Amino acid sequence: FLISHCIKSTISEVFLSIDKMKLAVFATLVAGTAAFAPASQIKRSTALNAVGKQKLQYVPCISTDDLPAPGSATSGVAGGLAICIAVDPAGKVYALGDKCPPVNQPLSFGNVNDDGTIQDPVLGTKFSLKTGEVVGKWCPAGIGKLIGGLFDPVGVPVYPVKAKGKTVEVQVDVNYKANFEANYWSGLLDAQGKANGKYY
Repeated sequence: FLISHCIKSTISEVFLSIDKMKLAVFATLVAGTAAFAPASQIKRSTALNAVGKQKLQYVPCISTDDLPAPGSATSGVAGGLAICIAVDPAGKVYALGDKCPPVNQPLSFGNVNDDGTIQDPVLGTKFSLKTGEVVGKWCPAGIGKLIGGLFDPVGVPVYPVKAKGKTVEVQVDVNYKANFEANYWSGLLDAQGKANGKYY
């Protein structure tokens, strides 16, 4: 009887330790995720900091030989922007931003579905191929259930796309990258000299 009681007591202590360990791991995950959560969801614009006006232009992205099979996607770069080239099961080609919100993993790794969406492979969010808007639940799978509530649902940009010869071209603002980086480079250069190359 005494041995049985000791074994039961030891087993209870082991399970209590495991429960405490699970709680500690969960608390660490929540705290780590909260550290990266934005304080507020403010839409930012580079319009006030623009170094040049918006200039929409078709630029090469990928070769037509590199187009993915229907129902899949691939990545490319157009005008300095990461682009997801998706082909729906019917063979229609779409161009979207290749950064899945909220944590920016590549959308081109996602599944192209029959319902006109592409699905984030990690968090499970579906985005419309035509509009880039969220379709259905926001971050419904895996770790998305944990971090999805920290961020407001947001879609991905979509771009007009066309084939020209042996190239797939995407229409982007060719000044976007420079406008986006205008304050960054100015701030970085101001630490050593003025952004225009002169010193103080």
